[in-house]
Amino acid sequence: MTTVYCYSRCSTCKKALKWLDDNQVGYKVIDIKEDHPDEATLRKLHAKSGLPLRKFFNTSGQLYRAMELSKKLPDMSEDEMFRLLSLDGMLVKRPLLITDDKVLTGFKEDDWEEVLIHR
Repeated sequence: MTTVYCYSRCSTCKKALKWLDDNQVGYKVIDIKEDHPDEATLRKLHAKSGLPLRKFFNTSGQLYRAMELSKKLPDMSEDEMFRLLSLDGMLVKRPLLITDDKVLTGFKEDDWEEVLIHR
């Protein structure tokens, strides 16, 4: 089953869900603000993704900017980053797409098509 962590007021999330519907891909939505992934889940998703941990941060979000994380992340350990991401779903890049064997952060149509349509 494909799972997508989204925020209902996010225009990129809305675009991604529309793309899934248009391409007849079944999915389950989890509200990233209300039911954000915990630290253990984030560690599993990060390992499955093969992405640098920084790609999991919502760098355009208000909270990220308010906390001045662009200045702080370079000096943080991975453990500190995981802890921080697990505290507030608004820090996590969205939408967060999870399939049986892949994890993608953000919505890039070509990447989603590769993972979901051209398996």
